[in-house]
Amino acid sequence: MRIQDDTPDTGTGGPGAGPDSEPDPDPDAEPDAAPSTSPSATPNPAPRPEAAVDFGAPGPIDVRTLTRVLFERLAELPAEAPEREQVRAALIEVNIPLVRYAATRFRSRNEPMEDVVQVGTIGLINAIDRFDPSRGVQFPTYALPTILGEIKRYFRDNVRTMHVPRRLQELWVQVSGAMEELTVTHGRTPKVPEIAANLRIPEEDVRACLDAGRAYNAASLEAAQEHEGGLALLDRLGYEDSALTDVEHRDMVRHLLVQLPERERRIVMLRFFANLTQSQISNELGMSQMHVSRLLTRILTRLRTGNSWDE
Repeated sequence: MRIQDDTPDTGTGGPGAGPDSEPDPDPDAEPDAAPSTSPSATPNPAPRPEAAVDFGAPGPIDVRTLTRVLFERLAELPAEAPEREQVRAALIEVNIPLVRYAATRFRSRNEPMEDVVQVGTIGLINAIDRFDPSRGVQFPTYALPTILGEIKRYFRDNVRTMHVPRRLQELWVQVSGAMEELTVTHGRTPKVPEIAANLRIPEEDVRACLDAGRAYNAASLEAAQEHEGGLALLDRLGYEDSALTDVEHRDMVRHLLVQLPERERRIVMLRFFANLTQSQISNELGMSQMHVSRLLTRILTRLRTGNSWDE
């Protein structure tokens, strides 16, 4: 790993000068002595190390070593020292490539990578504040789970259009892994029973996970569908409900029925809801069919006028 700064050193003769740099001019030299213009005499300032962090490339400064040195310096400084913020900022900057590495695991999600990196940086800052070098653990080993956890929490709480229970979110990780494994094994997309058998879970849970995995983005009802001839989803789903006009009538009848006495309300229920004849109702209530007929006529007249029942 290498930390380099591509800013060239413009000094001549200082500690940052290159090996071919000329010494400072002699103040006692003749004023008309012209400097040599030969290529061998031309100063060759060596570039400083570049500010970017190059993981895996050999170089004079290793990121792990630099991180360890910065943490040691941070531990030496008192809590109120102004230099602590500078050391902490240097730790964040040096380890940003670790955040970008963690963010690449989520590149398949439809989310801007810079947003994911910013969320991962919050996890990096938390890891820096909580890290204890005395435990003997390398900082990247400690920080990577914290960064990944912060990114996963972001996707869990802020990205999904619909709220998905955490149990299904955790199960979805297993289901997606089993799908990839079975796809490689069988050379095709696995079926729900195969995934359920592989994970030893009910098929209903697999179906719920598959639905939860598609809950990141919601389709607009007004968006045109190319494969449907440009029709919007709303145009294909909408229809006239034939029973819609009956809703108001049902509500009005319910309101009127509750005003009837118990015997009259039972007669209406037996006649129009149980579909019994007047003869069957008379046998059920122990009265003549003629009396049932007169009561029905009276009840319907009252219901049509909307008046309350008067004995």
